[in-house]
Amino acid sequence: MRSRPLNERVIYVSRMNYSAARAMTAAFNSVHLHAEVLPACTNSALRLAAIYTSGDECLPQRVTLGGFLEVINKPGFDPASSALLMPTSHGPCRFGQYSTFIRKTLDNIGYGDIQIISPTCRDGYKGFNLNENELFYTAWLSIVVTDILRKLLLKTRPYEARKGDSDKEHLYCLEEVCSVLATPNLSRRKRMKQMKKVLLDVRERFRRIPRSHRDAKPLIGALGEIYCRLDDDSNDNIIRTIEEYGGEVWLSGISEWIDYTNNEVIQNLSETGRRFSISRIEAEVKSFIQRRSEHTLLSIFQDDFRGYEEPSNAKILKHSEEYIPSYSTLGEMVINTGRAVYLYEKGVDGIIDISPFTCMNGIVCEAVYPKISREHDNIPIKVFYFDGKAIDWRQEVEMFMELVRFYRARKFRKRARP
Repeated sequence: MRSRPLNERVIYVSRMNYSAARAMTAAFNSVHLHAEVLPACTNSALRLAAIYTSGDECLPQRVTLGGFLEVINKPGFDPASSALLMPTSHGPCRFGQYSTFIRKTLDNIGYGDIQIISPTCRDGYKGFNLNENELFYTAWLSIVVTDILRKLLLKTRPYEARKGDSDKEHLYCLEEVCSVLATPNLSRRKRMKQMKKVLLDVRERFRRIPRSHRDAKPLIGALGEIYCRLDDDSNDNIIRTIEEYGGEVWLSGISEWIDYTNNEVIQNLSETGRRFSISRIEAEVKSFIQRRSEHTLLSIFQDDFRGYEEPSNAKILKHSEEYIPSYSTLGEMVINTGRAVYLYEKGVDGIIDISPFTCMNGIVCEAVYPKISREHDNIPIKVFYFDGKAIDWRQEVEMFMELVRFYRARKFRKRARP
């Protein structure tokens, strides 16, 4: 029997972050592909994953595998009509083994007909092989707009007068941007025009949310492993716990990683003798288009995000050079150390790193953070590790927030306010 093409399959997207995954399904819809978001992580999903894992795997791998196994076990599931989106990476992180491990697991349990879509950071995640240019551009927009929506949510929710208003608006606005992303046969110009119109409405809706007070709360910069920091189910809703204890969180988005991988692709082409190659030109053009479209959409929120401006990849690498230089290692440890310095410069009151238990990036960063703290006014920096066992983090958060308030009262770096 022939293998079914992708347009005859359901593509399941891992919910590293629900809004980002939902928007990615809309991007697939725009090129006539059917996609669905994997269900939220549950204890039963983790127990399913535990049957096929050894315990050495990090939490995001177990979460992804468990969620997909729950889908497989549903009545009427057809492996020949299913696919899993599982991007990959090179470098030291175990993320590079996720797709290989899941492929092996599915083959061993008799689901070899399931297709795994595994674009890689080696080529800037280009490997979809179907309506590639159109899909890639829309997928990039989905990342940018959901980063914007998440940022609006987190800077508004701690100040809302009625509990739940910000989350309600966030979900409404998510569906509005998804309707633009999912529209087929739109030129880039028309899609961008429609998206700008929707985002103007998004901006006004968030501005109209009633505030209980306008005094700035302690601002906590949140970085760490990309899946764990973005998935509320994987990190035990640590951000809401910080908000419960009087904090506001500035969370690193997804576009930061894409910007970093684009830079790595260009750098690798230069170092392998292809500085003046067609591949280098294509990579530069793609990166330019992405930066321009991101700048266009972010400019709508220039006033709202004053004091929350995102750093360029070059600035992050410059800041990390003294601690973990990018020419000697790869991955999130470089981004996180550089971003920690940047967050200090922006006047945050504390920094947390959200990582899976045994994560190499988290462990390396934890060894470096004390030096960063000492050299930057002893700003509080704390690593939170998560292993899938629900933990009450309130005591640790409460102690951290006490350090934050003490630092805030004496710090030299002041932050700009919107």
